[in-house]
Order: sequence, then C-alpha cells, then structure tokens
Amino acid sequence: MSRGPAPDRPGRVPETAPAPPFDPELSVALAALGAGPREPVTPENLQERRARDAASRPRPTAEELRADGRFEVTELRVPGPRGAPDVTLVSARPAGLAGPLPLLYYLHGGAMVMGNAWSVLPRVLSEWALPLGLAVISVEYRLAPETQYPGPLEDCYAGLVWAVEHAAELDVDADRVIIGGKSAGGGLAAALALLARDRGGPEALGQLLLCPMLDDRNSTYSSHQMSGRGLWDLTSHTTVWQAVLGDRYGAADLSPLAAPARATDLAGLPPAYIEVGSAEMFRDEDIAYANAIWRAGGQAELHVWSGAYHGFDGIAPKAAVSLDARDARTRWLRRLLAQSGTKGA
Repeated sequence: MSRGPAPDRPGRVPETAPAPPFDPELSVALAALGAGPREPVTPENLQERRARDAASRPRPTAEELRADGRFEVTELRVPGPRGAPDVTLVSARPAGLAGPLPLLYYLHGGAMVMGNAWSVLPRVLSEWALPLGLAVISVEYRLAPETQYPGPLEDCYAGLVWAVEHAAELDVDADRVIIGGKSAGGGLAAALALLARDRGGPEALGQLLLCPMLDDRNSTYSSHQMSGRGLWDLTSHTTVWQAVLGDRYGAADLSPLAAPARATDLAGLPPAYIEVGSAEMFRDEDIAYANAIWRAGGQAELHVWSGAYHGFDGIAPKAAVSLDARDARTRWLRRLLAQSGTKGA
C-alpha cells in the first residue's frame, strides 16, 4: 500500500479565522456542560475516556426498552463476517402492529471507539418507530482500537444481509430497508451503502446520515475553523481515526469504504438525507458528500442547521433548532416511506 504523510494542517485557515456563532440556546447548553466533555481525546487518555463514556451512557435492558409493553424487543446473535464473532442485533418494533413493517437499520455513534446499540434506541423508538410504524434494528458492531477497519463495517454488512434474508421471520419488508446512523454511525451507514452497492448486496430504500463522520484527512476548512469550539477538535479526530485505521492512517490509497469522503464514484446509491451544523468540524465534508451525490445524478436532501455544533440535539433537545432538526428528519422518513408505498402516520 502506498503511503503519504499523515494528514496535516492545510495551511489555509488563519489562526484567527472567524467562526460561525453558536445558536444562543445551544451556546447556553454547551457552556453548562463544563470543561470535562470538551477535553481532547488522546491516545494516552482514550481508554479512560471510553470507561467514562460507558459509565455515563445509559444502556437500557430489553425489558426497559419494552416500555411497559409499548414495544416488542429482542436481542439476536447472528453470524458475523467470515472468521469473526457473531454480531448482536437489537430488534425492536411498536407492539401489536401487523407487518411486514419497513425497517430502519441503525448504526450508533461514538467515533467508532465508544457507544452501544442499546443506548440510542429509546429516542429512535419514540421519535420514528412509533409515529411512523417502523421496525428498528440497532447494531452492536465491534469497536476500535481492538477491531480496526474493516471489522466494524463488515459487522454492519453481515447484520444487514442476515436481516434481509430473514425478513419473513422478522416480519419486516425487505424492499423497504433504510440504513441510518449518527456521527460515526452516519459514516458507517454511508460506507455500508457503498459496500452493498459494490457487492450487489441488499438495496436500501434510503440512507439517513446525521452529521456523518466521513473524512479522515483533516483537510477541510471547517475541520480547522471549528476545531475545539464545540465538543470535538483535531486532536480527538486524529486519535479516533488512528484507532480505527491503525497502519492505514495517512495512506494515500485508503479505501472509500473506510472514509466515504474519499469516494470518487457515488452513482447508484439510495436517496440520502444529510444533515450537519454550520458550526461544527464535519460541516464541509458533509456538504461536499451531498454535492458529490448530486454530481453523480443521485438524490440527496441536505440540511445545514445554523449555529449548530456536533451532537447539538442531544445536548439541547428542547432548543428550537433541535426541534426543527428532528421534525425535518421525520418528515423525510415519512415522505420516503410514502413514496415507496408505505404510509407513515
């Protein structure tokens, strides 16, 4: 594999570059968090940060997710990639709904080094599954640095293939599968759409990419302009990409399946919903990804939320911009389902 130098500062962002201001409500919520969550992630503190995240991140049990009978929840162990462990899938759906239901195949965030399949489900179930009549599968993919690329992506692909092949027993519609995720999960969802296309695998109805982590190169204007202004900075970004890629970090010929922003062929992908904040590091790479889909003749709906930083709706869920963002996602999902012949509520 040919290698170039590790990604470095592009030299075109002045140290005093002005930055888009934060939305006032979001700014208050960010300040209330204090300095701890804004501490850079480094190779030296990565394990401690992972332990802190695991201790603070809710991990509801299947019984808790059932919410007094509102949802049916099952934890499944399915065959993983060849030579790898089985993959855990958390399957959930509104109770009592006759199927087959459309399926949201969801990949959690956490920079591919943190997070779990259970913690994201309360919001996914209440905001999308219940009002839209969706089944949901959340994937417990392996994390870096213990499992580096392509392991996490292959876990996601193995789970997707299994779900589609077992659609009848899951009581889901194999022709109405939407893949989605947030942050690192959004990047994995984008890569999964590329991998399924390239392998002739399951064809998704759409891809829901929420502030997706797409680019390992740290070369965009926003990656430097917004570094350290919100909850993420270049040190943290470099640390997690090194954890995910290992010796491949900095490779000139890195596969776009590892970092979808490197893709040069985005033809033949399912329609995409892409959102990002104007005041976050991922802004430019996410906007560029939507533009590349359009240039390839594809469909993408892009939302850039003014004054929003990474993870804004989780930190300030009642802020007006957070409510608008959640409403826009739901409207896109409802429209996508309606166009496919399924009527959301």
